[in-house]
Amino acid sequence: MPGASELYIGIMSGTSLDGIDAVLVEFDNAKADQSLKLYAAHYQPYEPLLKSTLLALHQPANDDLHTTLLTSNELARQFAAATSALLEKAGVTPLQVRAIGCHGQTVRHCPSSGYTLQLGNSSLLAELSGITVVGNFRSRDIAAGGQGAPLIPYVDYLLFRHPRRCRVALNIGGIANVTVIPAGAKPEDVFG
Repeated sequence: MPGASELYIGIMSGTSLDGIDAVLVEFDNAKADQSLKLYAAHYQPYEPLLKSTLLALHQPANDDLHTTLLTSNELARQFAAATSALLEKAGVTPLQVRAIGCHGQTVRHCPSSGYTLQLGNSSLLAELSGITVVGNFRSRDIAAGGQGAPLIPYVDYLLFRHPRRCRVALNIGGIANVTVIPAGAKPEDVFG
């Protein structure tokens, strides 16, 4: 088990609405390349009722704010259950984990109007898991003038950069994303 390294959980629920993917990773900050090690992974499918509710929230409807907030809380409970199952698989306690990164489930994405909406009450997830939660990444990117997606190019840069080789990473999901990492790239050279 890790010593001075830090453990993090990443939770993803993509546009395909198939379910929740959770991973437990260790970053070794003592190494120059900030080595990453995968400890455990867990997949938890969405139940049909939750999936149909999420699909319905993609379009305006009567009382959709109430439904949206209730669904956000249910997603937080599901994310917490996935976290618990992941930690059990890995033999790790919540106290050993530095943070959970969870952007939530996107139900409305309108960067041209200056907003995006992801569900999955981060505060409730933090309370249920006992772990600090960092979320709402897409909104921050839009606030900074971006499109809110793709979010993965910087992580691709950290994991796949090479001093002499250009690399291209393809993320195939509900929507495909491509990251181009030029040989010897600095973060600002990477694009998606």
